[in-house]
Amino acid sequence: MFKKVLLNAFCAFAVVRATLTVTETTSRVTLKNDRLTAIVGKPNGAIVDLALDGRDLLGAQSGSTGILYLDCYCIPSGAYTIGSTAPSIQVVSGTDTTGTAYAGVILSDTYTPTGQFFQQFWFLRDGETGLHAFSRVAYYNETTPFLRNLQELRTLFRPNANLGLWTHLTSTKEQTAPLPSKDGVAKQITVQDATWSLENTPNDGYFKEFSEYFTKYTFATDWRQLNAHGMFADGSTSNGTSFGAWLVMNNKDTYFGGPLHSDLTVDGIVYNYLVSNHHGEGTPNITHGFDRTFGPHYYHFNAAPGASIEDLRADAEKYADPSWNAPFYDTIAPLVKNYVTTRERGIFEGTFKLPASATRPLAVLSKNGIPFQDNAEDPKAYQYWGDIDARGSVQIPRVKAGTYRLTVYADGVFGDYIKDDIVIASGATTKTSVSWKEESAGTEIWRLGTPDKSSGEFRHGNARDTTRPRAPREYLIYWGAYDFPSDFPNGVNFTIGTSDVAKDFNTVHWTVFGPTYQRGNAYTQNMNNWTINFDLTAANLKSAKTATLTIQLAGAKTAMGNTDVYNSNETYSNLPLTTFVNGKGPGLQFVVPYYQSSSCIVRSAVSCYQVAKKLTFPTTWLRVGRNSLVLSLPTGATDTETAVLPASVYVQYDALRLELL
Repeated sequence: MFKKVLLNAFCAFAVVRATLTVTETTSRVTLKNDRLTAIVGKPNGAIVDLALDGRDLLGAQSGSTGILYLDCYCIPSGAYTIGSTAPSIQVVSGTDTTGTAYAGVILSDTYTPTGQFFQQFWFLRDGETGLHAFSRVAYYNETTPFLRNLQELRTLFRPNANLGLWTHLTSTKEQTAPLPSKDGVAKQITVQDATWSLENTPNDGYFKEFSEYFTKYTFATDWRQLNAHGMFADGSTSNGTSFGAWLVMNNKDTYFGGPLHSDLTVDGIVYNYLVSNHHGEGTPNITHGFDRTFGPHYYHFNAAPGASIEDLRADAEKYADPSWNAPFYDTIAPLVKNYVTTRERGIFEGTFKLPASATRPLAVLSKNGIPFQDNAEDPKAYQYWGDIDARGSVQIPRVKAGTYRLTVYADGVFGDYIKDDIVIASGATTKTSVSWKEESAGTEIWRLGTPDKSSGEFRHGNARDTTRPRAPREYLIYWGAYDFPSDFPNGVNFTIGTSDVAKDFNTVHWTVFGPTYQRGNAYTQNMNNWTINFDLTAANLKSAKTATLTIQLAGAKTAMGNTDVYNSNETYSNLPLTTFVNGKGPGLQFVVPYYQSSSCIVRSAVSCYQVAKKLTFPTTWLRVGRNSLVLSLPTGATDTETAVLPASVYVQYDALRLELL
């Protein structure tokens, strides 16, 4: 009964129409329809008041809290809040081609020392309870043709903590937890960058339901699975009416890094991370002629008496569709420079014959000629993806006309299928048929782990922490909660066929462990060398001349962390992973370069920038019976950390495979 009533309530909300109004004074602009009111402050162009059905969603403005705004890490000195220098406000209104009224505010701001130009667009439509957003960065400066990288660009819905409305954080159903209490925050203990222990407040809801440790990284999620994330009020602070504040990714084509990109979502702030390198993804360089508009994206606000967080999430996710509101976006395109209209887009249809072992297959369209995780190399690049269904088919709508690389990958399959020069034409459908055979270098002898671009199947990865009611996956929690020396007192010694990947192979291969909050010292014994044992028969070796060891990494941290900037003062800017086979011959070198580094597990991730290598050696190094491989990182290797983060360098394995030919 409740669900039916709730559904009817949402339907009623969607049907009701009233005159949308926009009013302007010397200090503010008010956008208002029958349910949502947004007030833009003219001094800086931020949204300073926001109310749904008369309920305040942001609280009083205090510094950078109680507002919705755009900022970046992009000027020579670092951080910048757009609207801080010379903001101008343009108020627009009209009726789109569906007959629906809209109004909007366009903030323009130039950072005068460099000439960087920024715009933030907010639009409200009649009958909707959300704000449509676009963000633009432009740089035209022939005198200084290269400025720096666009390291971060984000919008932030940042309520004042004193508002006392919001009770929960959520990025996915699994990554949902109570917001730490004021007492918990006041008594928290810093254990790492943006990571705290709540041990002083064991009755705190977050502590009791989710974990002792709170970190913004816990709620980071990959863009493939993410559609809407935000904050929730369960009614306990709002007279029984539940509220939601969501960032809806109704369009993902102007982000970078493809479906494997993962980033922060919510931690008391609802983020829209348009650009960042948190998990090792590339960022675009700001060079003369840089001009990119990100979006559209949609901040959605909803409410219903007694609604659960999943009820309100489902309502928000209805809008996570690139075709939704396309007529409106086409209408306002003259106002939003760089927006690609429907007339400039086409459709991709693919039919795929996949390897038998493939599960969760995905087709990606990205920058032609380069890996999709590197598409930030071209600041004009767009990206698209779609799940391949059980029939081996996919349709990707609304693709910007152009030439793309097609990449197909799937869980259970080593390597990717790649095809360049896929041409999408405006107003047309491009059809492609593919027969994908898994890469092979001979007869497979063994594989360790599942090739799924993640180290989650290993110890302290995807396993659930059953000590808490919400049973979060262990990797989402602060890495220092799991003591490697206690788990592996003799190091990692894994035997193919008898060892358990979930217990006997760790999700991260450290060079140094700690110090952590629980372990005050940095530990190095039995750390950097991991052994894999396996047996071979005479039949395995008969006629075989060449052995190939494939190593796929789900992430690797060199001394460069996630910056991708070479530093000659760091010994391990490029990180060597060396494999020794039965003590024969020289070690086989796999060097992870500085520009493929990612700060992964310490930011609660098991899938970051992917790196892979095939190592070949003669089968004369092998023997009938027991054999061993030693995976070796440099003893005690560290880097210089300026943040409160471990100095260890490390790798995270996706999967390994030995083949003989």
